[in-house]
Amino acid sequence: MNSPLPPADELVLVDRELAHLDARRSQLLARRAWLLRILQAPSAPTAAPTPPRPGSGPVADSTPRSAQNVLLTLGGVLLTIAALAFTLVSWGSMGIGGRAAVLGVVTSAALAAPVVLLRRGLGSTAEAVAALSMVLMVLDAYALHRVALPETDGLAFTAVASAVLAGAWTAYGTALGRLRIPLPVAVVTAQLPLPLGVLAADGGPLALAWAALATAVADLAVVLWAKPAAVRGTAAVTAGVLGGWALFTGGALSVSSPLPAGGLLLACAAVALSVAWRAARAAVAASVVAGLALVAAAGGVLRALLPGDWEVPGYVLCAVALAGVLRSSAPQAVRTGLAGAGAGVLALGVTWALPPVAAGLLAPLARTTPVWSGAHADPVLPTYPATAPLVLLVAAAALVTVARPWSRCAALLLAWATATALPVALSLSHTTTLVLQLVTAAATLLPATRAQMLTRGLDGAVEAGGTEQKATPGSPWPGWGPGAAPGTVSRPLPPREVLGWSAFGCGSATASSAIALALDTRAATFGVLGVVLGLFLAVAFLAEGARRIVAACAAVAVTAGLVGAGAAAAGFGDGPTALALLLVPAATAGVGARLRRDAVALAVEITGAAVGLLALVTAAVAGPAVLALTLALAGVLAAATAVRPERRRFASWTAGALFLLATWVRLAAWDVTTPEAYTLPVTVPALAVGVLRRRRDPEASSWVAYGPGLAATLVPSLLAAWVDPDWPRPLLLGVAALAVTLLGARFRLQALLVLGGAVLALDALHELAPYVVQAVGALPRWLPPALAGLLLLAVGATYEQRLRDARRLRERLGRMR
Repeated sequence: MNSPLPPADELVLVDRELAHLDARRSQLLARRAWLLRILQAPSAPTAAPTPPRPGSGPVADSTPRSAQNVLLTLGGVLLTIAALAFTLVSWGSMGIGGRAAVLGVVTSAALAAPVVLLRRGLGSTAEAVAALSMVLMVLDAYALHRVALPETDGLAFTAVASAVLAGAWTAYGTALGRLRIPLPVAVVTAQLPLPLGVLAADGGPLALAWAALATAVADLAVVLWAKPAAVRGTAAVTAGVLGGWALFTGGALSVSSPLPAGGLLLACAAVALSVAWRAARAAVAASVVAGLALVAAAGGVLRALLPGDWEVPGYVLCAVALAGVLRSSAPQAVRTGLAGAGAGVLALGVTWALPPVAAGLLAPLARTTPVWSGAHADPVLPTYPATAPLVLLVAAAALVTVARPWSRCAALLLAWATATALPVALSLSHTTTLVLQLVTAAATLLPATRAQMLTRGLDGAVEAGGTEQKATPGSPWPGWGPGAAPGTVSRPLPPREVLGWSAFGCGSATASSAIALALDTRAATFGVLGVVLGLFLAVAFLAEGARRIVAACAAVAVTAGLVGAGAAAAGFGDGPTALALLLVPAATAGVGARLRRDAVALAVEITGAAVGLLALVTAAVAGPAVLALTLALAGVLAAATAVRPERRRFASWTAGALFLLATWVRLAAWDVTTPEAYTLPVTVPALAVGVLRRRRDPEASSWVAYGPGLAATLVPSLLAAWVDPDWPRPLLLGVAALAVTLLGARFRLQALLVLGGAVLALDALHELAPYVVQAVGALPRWLPPALAGLLLLAVGATYEQRLRDARRLRERLGRMR
């Protein structure tokens, strides 16, 4: 049989047609079986089965093309293994002529076979044979070194061989353009000659990095000018690896050899910038790499010229200079990448400078000397470089030039951090440190009274075409929240608020640190507390919004500190100090009465109440008598506050609770153990409140009006009566319970009737129980069961009547209030 196709291709076609025929036969057999079932059961009520869909026959596990690729891959692997085994194992059993003949014939055949295979359309087979031929060429190079050039240095021979192989495979892949393997493999092989040559010549790390950079430049040229996507992708990966290696080596060497490494880093920066200028997609990343290389190069040179403490500031200055590229005419992506690199280095420098800031702020809080002892703590971080504040100051100055709201806030924080770190970095004296902290607190707290004072020049941050809006209803910021006009750009008031709060927070933190530091001496304590109080009062009077409220609360707290310090200076004990602290809530109550419904009034009074709690704790340490007096005075303050309508409900209850607690504490101090002495002060006011409530609301339940007050006395008294062996308490309790029961029956009050009757019954039971026990003991033993039987008979005979009586009693109780 004659056919125009090669036998292998024709066999593939025949197998494919047979598979189609088998699938069609399976479909027809399934259809036939379905038809037979329909004919054999014509009257079946069930729905007819769904016929099989066309093309739903058995599907092949793999396509002919995938099977072909697997076979070719396995064949190529096996041949490669065989070639390796032949070269490494069987080589010595052949003479020089046989060796040359075998390798030459096999390699030549493998290189020529893809040409014929491509002409016949067998691309996969050609790829497999081409891969085999490339492996054979590597084995030829290895054999050449072992046989002909055994004395040659291995690294040098490998460098030359890799260069020759890369060139040969490039020519081979270019000649046979339909092959996909040779050109990417040639790119990978081309990475070896220069680095291996440097290693062979003992060039050192710097020369090796230069070789890697030169190879990376060649890879970038391939990326820019090559056409196949696989070649460009491979070259891009290898360029990134070798370029990164060169950059890392240059950065590491810039510490010990700044000038030679600086040249390498500058070359890396030039290469990265050229990539950024040509490749838009990688412009930002390449510019970041270039910026880091430039900073490392310049910073390394400065590191060699400057003293040790100036190493980090040198890098920071280079980063700031690099960030100035934002004002150049370079492309936007390049400017962004370079500025980002500078900002990253600047952020690392700021992080390095933060320990003195933390020490200056927190060290006074961790006291190591007694209060008012006159002794000062040892210097903190004495060996840390004194240039840390300079780094913070440079960063702050750099951020001021950036026309963004967030940059102004960051600049403010850095300026505050600079002032906080100065005492630690320069080892300033105690007095100088206090003065500097107070100046810093004033410089941050006073401008916080108006956020606009901190945001001059922000108008340029508003985009062109934006409009300034007033605050929308329901939103404290203009242009934010419900009602903001769509499509408009508002003035950046929210960043201003953030800036104001940042300044207030920095000033408050510095003020707290100054107060803690001033505790070394008495005069410094009073002076610092007075200055801080003045600052917070100024903010409370001049600021707006929530900062005004927080400043007022802080002023109250500082005032409490002044009072406590004054009491300590006067030699007061815990008792007089507690009474002195009550002056603070008294003053806040007066301020609240003057401000009335201002939001500051409530916050100030709450802070004053907190100081009052501190006074109570101090009084509790002094003893019960002082605590009772303090509670009573606090109750007087609460009662005075209850005169105001807006505080009446809460203050009146607070006053009552304080008076009651004062009474209890006083009774406990007098060793009074009678429970009625503690409960009657609760019952009397509670019943008075219940009477007033019933007058205003006659429908109010007696349980709500009178239940708590009566229970507060009757229940503890009943418990005490049950364990009291004497007769006066049970008698008085019975009389009181009888009176409450009669009042409940007279005025039809359910709570009085139930509580009084229950207490009266239990009290009578307690009193009559001994006599009942004696009487039962004197009776014959058959009499109690007989009496119980008679009682049951009587109840059974009058059962219906008793049920009606119980219902009437329940209804009458239900009608009571």
